[in-house]
Amino acid sequence: MNDLFKQVERLQRENQELREMVRELTEKLTAAEQKVQELTKQLGEDSHNSHWPPSRDKSREKRRTRSLRVASEKAAGGQKGHKGHTLEMKESPDVTVTHRPHACSCCQQPFSETDRAVAVDKRQVHDLPPMQLVVTEHQAETLICRHCQHWSQGAFPADVVAPVQYGPRLQQLAVYLKNEQYIPYDRSRQFLADLFDLDLSVGTLQNIISRAAKRLDPIVEHIKTALSGSPVLHCDESGFYIAGARHWLHVAATQQLTCYFPHRNRGSQATQAMGILPNFRGRAIHDSLSSYYQYPDCDHGLCNVHHLRELTAVAENDQQPWAIRFMRLLLCAKGLVEKARMAGETALSPQKVAQIERVYNRLVASALDANPPPPGGWPQGQRGRPKKSKPRNLAERFDLRRTEVLAFVYDFRVPFDNNLAERDIRMLKVQQKISGCFRTQDGAAEFCTIRSYLSTIRKQGLSVWAALGSLFSADIFIPELTPV
Repeated sequence: MNDLFKQVERLQRENQELREMVRELTEKLTAAEQKVQELTKQLGEDSHNSHWPPSRDKSREKRRTRSLRVASEKAAGGQKGHKGHTLEMKESPDVTVTHRPHACSCCQQPFSETDRAVAVDKRQVHDLPPMQLVVTEHQAETLICRHCQHWSQGAFPADVVAPVQYGPRLQQLAVYLKNEQYIPYDRSRQFLADLFDLDLSVGTLQNIISRAAKRLDPIVEHIKTALSGSPVLHCDESGFYIAGARHWLHVAATQQLTCYFPHRNRGSQATQAMGILPNFRGRAIHDSLSSYYQYPDCDHGLCNVHHLRELTAVAENDQQPWAIRFMRLLLCAKGLVEKARMAGETALSPQKVAQIERVYNRLVASALDANPPPPGGWPQGQRGRPKKSKPRNLAERFDLRRTEVLAFVYDFRVPFDNNLAERDIRMLKVQQKISGCFRTQDGAAEFCTIRSYLSTIRKQGLSVWAALGSLFSADIFIPELTPV
């Protein structure tokens, strides 16, 4: 009997151990399934449904992406009535070369110089003048007064300060190559050597850039002040490297003004140091980075192109139907706003706004219901915050930021997206692809100062080349700084 009891106890212990083992294996299997699901979703993410740039798609299988834009009824190519551009003759050419026949092409009788042409056929060649360096020597003469015997010397021009120096147009070209065309210093040196047989050192080019940036510092401060007074401000940030360390390029922009600012941090420390958002009282358009919400004195608007990409990921990777309906809502609201604006209206009717809000609220409720918390609650993330799924985070953002998401519906001055800031910050990516990272903090700051000025000049339809020329003259050209 005792042996039987011992055997029962042994079987009970083994059964308990097996239950514990099954429980542990079940937990591990559940965690593994969640990890596999997360990794599978990551494999399904690319530039069309996430914040990833297209450059990260190269290692992935290429597939035909579906555009988020609504198909247009217009035919491909130039539209009817479109004015083409072609090379045209100038009314007053710079050089005229006359070609006269020497003799009659029929009887070979020579023409005299007094014979006048009865018709002239014209052809023009647009070309560059010979590329050569021009050395101008300034000589200051000294004269002796015949009355008092005082020696008087002629004055050199104000910008001629050294025995031998480079002129303003050469410096203008150096800044244009580096800061407008993003050509590295070594290739800029090669360019100047090939065209003008001129051997400039990298140090000389750096000094030219530094002088230009120093002269532009006050103007960039005025640009910041003008941006702070704008009714709508576009903000964005992107990572880049200085001396191998991760930094962030911040941009604040409007249709007429641009300001770039490099900083080690991405968040509020950078925006405080930039000095625009702390004084801004309009509506800031951004991608919902939390640091932007630390400025309660301004209104906020969110980039809905980012939302469309995130909704695409939810629809494709999570198979949640509400995401497709939400995309249709945003695009439909965008179409209504564009149609009303083209009709000369300044706002949607209250009935249309109320209808958009009703559909919006219903879809937000569906999104939250489709992504409920797990039975044990959301797990804690590494930073102590609940680790929620991406669809849940997106649904909560739509719930919490209703006014910011639909800002373009309430105010026609607010754009649907933040593409303006993204286009401005894309120039940094062009610079990185061509020239690589920056080597010093000062070099990055100088690049941002000059780029802020050049981008503003180009946005206002002014001549970048002429503006660069003014940097090395007495009066710097100042762009329009009235907030619009």
